[in-house]
Amino acid sequence: MGRPTIIDVAKAAGVSKSTVSLVLQNSPTVAAQTREDVRRAMAELGYVYNRAAANLRSSQVGLIGLVINDLRNPFFTEFATSVQMALSEAGFAAVIANTDEDPRLQQRAIAGMVEHGVSALIISPAYGDDEAFGLLERAGVPALQVLRKVSERTDLFPFSVPDYGHGSQLATQHLIDQGARRIAFVGGVEGRSVTQERMSGYLSTMQAAGLAPHVILGRPTRAFGRAQMGDFDAALCFNDLVALGMLSGLTHRGVKVGQDFRLVGFDDIEESAQSLPGLTTVHCDIEGFGRRSAEAVLAWLNDGTKPPPETRTPVTLVVRGSSRAG
Repeated sequence: MGRPTIIDVAKAAGVSKSTVSLVLQNSPTVAAQTREDVRRAMAELGYVYNRAAANLRSSQVGLIGLVINDLRNPFFTEFATSVQMALSEAGFAAVIANTDEDPRLQQRAIAGMVEHGVSALIISPAYGDDEAFGLLERAGVPALQVLRKVSERTDLFPFSVPDYGHGSQLATQHLIDQGARRIAFVGGVEGRSVTQERMSGYLSTMQAAGLAPHVILGRPTRAFGRAQMGDFDAALCFNDLVALGMLSGLTHRGVKVGQDFRLVGFDDIEESAQSLPGLTTVHCDIEGFGRRSAEAVLAWLNDGTKPPPETRTPVTLVVRGSSRAG
């Protein structure tokens, strides 16, 4: 069961949500017996009053923390920008921190945000950091995990992500349909859940087609992608940065991408459409995903509508010149 809300208290006490709010504000207009009933329901449910969130609801101004693991990556920058703009349009402010994949830095950033009264957090977490989520649980601050799941406590910290598995399935099937048979999956740090998710559709589709998988894992950077060579006729990359690096390296070696070699990325960052040839990629609608993440947290704060434990949003394949001739 998730953290009890003001609506839960109202139902347990047999009163309206507004009556509970008046009790929390110590209003003298509430009868003594009603006040006692509400406080008893709060105690039985273990309800903790989040004053910062209450102030946010009443004034429609306040702070929401946005913690991002790597703002140098355009994918995360586009997401953070979308969230910040959606919050701003709704009259809220975002406090943004880049943790640079450092758990200790993430802990300090979250502790500072909680200390300064953020009403909720949206967090794309660094791996290897359980303490940050323990801190959030103790503080009673609503927090939405996005893009990568680190805490398995999705009852407390709901998780939202594009459907990576379906995306890699679409991409792999496209390469097979284009005539590719020796298809590699390139990039992604071994052992991370996001790598497994982005690879899952590739593995299942290759197996269904009776083709042998070729997995080349490593840091998801341009430099890693540029350095890759192999006896393959196609590649699905962990992200667009790896794919753009491969595109550069292959072109430098005289390989005609789209004809001699077929290449697909993942994310559809802005640069993907501007490369030559244009990069075929899995479109995650990161702008829409950011906006919906902001809306989910605001609904959680404003009316107690907690997001479901896991949400996977649709993805599509955008076909450009890197995976087909012409």
